[in-house]
Amino acid sequence: MKKIFYIFVCLLSTLSFGQNEKVFEQANTLYNDGNYTEALSKYTSILDQGEHSAELYFNIANAHYKLNHVAPSIYYYEKALLLKPNDKDILNNIAYAKNMTIDDIEIVPEVGFSRLIKKATNTMVFDNWAKLSVALVVLFVLLFLMYYFSQSTSKKRLAFITSLSSLILAFIALAFAYNSYELDQKNQIAIVFAQESQIKNEPNLRSAEAFKLHEGTKVQVIDTVPNWKKIKLEDGKTGWVIEDDIKIVTDF
Repeated sequence: MKKIFYIFVCLLSTLSFGQNEKVFEQANTLYNDGNYTEALSKYTSILDQGEHSAELYFNIANAHYKLNHVAPSIYYYEKALLLKPNDKDILNNIAYAKNMTIDDIEIVPEVGFSRLIKKATNTMVFDNWAKLSVALVVLFVLLFLMYYFSQSTSKKRLAFITSLSSLILAFIALAFAYNSYELDQKNQIAIVFAQESQIKNEPNLRSAEAFKLHEGTKVQVIDTVPNWKKIKLEDGKTGWVIEDDIKIVTDF
């Protein structure tokens, strides 16, 4: 009975995937024909089925951009970037989308060793670093077994050196995976969706206004209390915003 149920679930999943692929192609055709609203509706219907991919988010962002939806276009480009951090098309299009924003925030660049580590970490997402570390551990075990059972001195030496190298690389990949996870936890990116949002010094409406932000601006959430989020801008400024005024990119 369990086997029949499992086969039934697999069949439904396959049918659902096939249906989503068909809808995705229909949406692409509508987009290419200039029917951006209808294309967006099709893309969103796939998202509602629980499917997530960089390609889907990228196309949703493109449709929003064509419709001059500032915040949603940047929001979905950022979600696509989370899944494909170095994709040139996404980076290119998000630059165009950010030109539609009002707020001009100067980015304070990172320097030194921490910048190099962060850049290296961002070459892959957390899942890929974790998979790489597991693959290297498996390779280490296989090479160590080869070393243990080999009768040839030269083969034993080669197997030992390569197995040790695999183990060292596995630890390095694991360190990058851990760093990637830590960055993801700290780097809770959000996009301002309110047309204009008052940023307060304290998390209450009676607090003095620190500054204003407008739709499409990217912020980092660094603290949370009921109904409020503490945010940090790329220029280092901080303040409190009503949580309904922003949308967190890392929410899937």
